Amino acid sequence: MSSHSSPHSSLRSLTLIDTWPVPTAAAAVVRADGTVLGTHGPVGHRFPLASVTKPLAAYAVLVAYEEGGIELDEPAGPPGTTVRHLLAHTSGLAFDEPRTTSAPGERRLYSNAGFEALGDHVAKAADMPFAEYARQAVLEPLGMTSTTLAGSPAKDGVSTVADLTRFAAELQSPRLLDPRTVAEATTVQYPGTKGVLPGYGHQNPNDWGLGFEIRDGKSPHWTGASSSPRTFGHFGQSGTFLWVDPAAGAACVALSDRAFGAWAVEAWPPFTEAVLTELRG
Repeated sequence: MSSHSSPHSSLRSLTLIDTWPVPTAAAAVVRADGTVLGTHGPVGHRFPLASVTKPLAAYAVLVAYEEGGIELDEPAGPPGTTVRHLLAHTSGLAFDEPRTTSAPGERRLYSNAGFEALGDHVAKAADMPFAEYARQAVLEPLGMTSTTLAGSPAKDGVSTVADLTRFAAELQSPRLLDPRTVAEATTVQYPGTKGVLPGYGHQNPNDWGLGFEIRDGKSPHWTGASSSPRTFGHFGQSGTFLWVDPAAGAACVALSDRAFGAWAVEAWPPFTEAVLTELRG
């Protein structure tokens, strides 16, 4: 993507990350054609992604689906559970351990264990470790040379803002997947399902796609007040987020090295608002 080597126009809104109470932060905004509208901070710095690992892992799962290695509605994980249930956090698996707490499709139980089950399922189908499959299926084709997904496909990814702008452009204008697959992944699965959005409490409904959280009408939320209901993405407990707002025609990546907490709940929505206002301006 040639735009990554060209000078970036600046978005003043991105400088708000300088006010965050974090040691290091970097951010960028990218359009569907890969044009980076602005960056701020060390875009080549490698940050632990925590749960921003999940959209990358989900994309690799979807590549495996399109390649015919797996089916979305085939059994995976606990009895009665499918690949789709695992991607949509409706498998009934507990947050961080492989035990079932409810029936498949019943509740939106955000689950790292579910993504670990997905990784195992794809690794078995592809006959290679999941991290290697993801590298070949997603990271390498997108030129994400500073990103690794070793360890848990739920939370152990490490990446840079520069690499994630490539992924954010792909989400808006897919090359690795059929656009219809990405549309499905960013459409609510099991509508009306309630559950807890980590850090933001009980949401009814707690809408989710296939590996992507969907904003819809959630309140409180980590995006902005004027973020469109179609906004999708993910945030991570390491102080990281990536959102795509189709109405704004852009995506934003922000990575930091301070764990998610009250500071992020306060800082992130006004930051996103400032970005959206500047994009509209």
